Amino acid sequence: MIKSIVGGVAAAALLSGPGHAAPAHTSAHTPAPKAARAPAAGGALAWVVTPTETGCRADLELTSHSGAITPVSLISDGQLVSLRFFKEDLPARAFLPIRIDKARFSNLMLRGADGSGELVLSEESEAALRKGGTLGIAWLTEEPLSAALGGSEQGLADLRICGAQTASRHRERVTTELAVRERTETEARAKALNDAQLAAVQAQVAAAEAQRRQVEDVAERQRRADAEEAAERQRRADAAIQAEAQAAQDRAYREARQRAYDEAERRRVYPPQDQDDDPRWAPPPYYPPPRYRDERY
Repeated sequence: MIKSIVGGVAAAALLSGPGHAAPAHTSAHTPAPKAARAPAAGGALAWVVTPTETGCRADLELTSHSGAITPVSLISDGQLVSLRFFKEDLPARAFLPIRIDKARFSNLMLRGADGSGELVLSEESEAALRKGGTLGIAWLTEEPLSAALGGSEQGLADLRICGAQTASRHRERVTTELAVRERTETEARAKALNDAQLAAVQAQVAAAEAQRRQVEDVAERQRRADAEEAAERQRRADAAIQAEAQAAQDRAYREARQRAYDEAERRRVYPPQDQDDDPRWAPPPYYPPPRYRDERY
């Protein structure tokens, strides 16, 4: 709970009576206009409770013997009440006293992120503050400071009620925003996952298509190579057959010429001796068949 106070326990608005109006100020160290702090009937101080983002606050003015005014704020989230102030060179944490009707009450002080200090009031200190008449702080400035606590009992009760209501609304708003943010992040993660899966599927399809085209290209190149190789084999076979036929023709031609040459040479060396050997006296190639008187023969 102390850490929640350090983060900036603060603020909301409730007045101790319907006739008081809340001042328009925005920071914990900005003093409220004195017109808004007019004393109520009977001389009691009217506590102006103002809502903030995470709680409520009531501004007080501490005065010194010389008349200097130092503004401080009582803040509450409905669970704790703290005294918020500003002072240079504050330690990260300390145990500091305050005096209520000259009685000493020590409380834990924590330094906030903005350099302000928050004195977390114990239950004993808060009870004394409700019943006390004067608040005194000796360590905040070079001079001791004090403030009247008239109307503190009702003011602190209003501060706690306001702080509880404002903090509850703040927690609900934070819970809603957190749920919305988580839902948005979940939807974003789901969309990113779907996009990644879709991209992976598309990449797989593209890779499969590229592989298919590559296989088809390889098959087409192989088919063309086989066709060219078959055509080349056929051309070579035709050429071989043609060459073999030409060689056979040439061989037959040479053999015929050789036979003619040999025959001519033989006839030149050995001329024919009789009529039968001379081809000039050879009978015609066709003789008609003999005819007989008797058809039976």
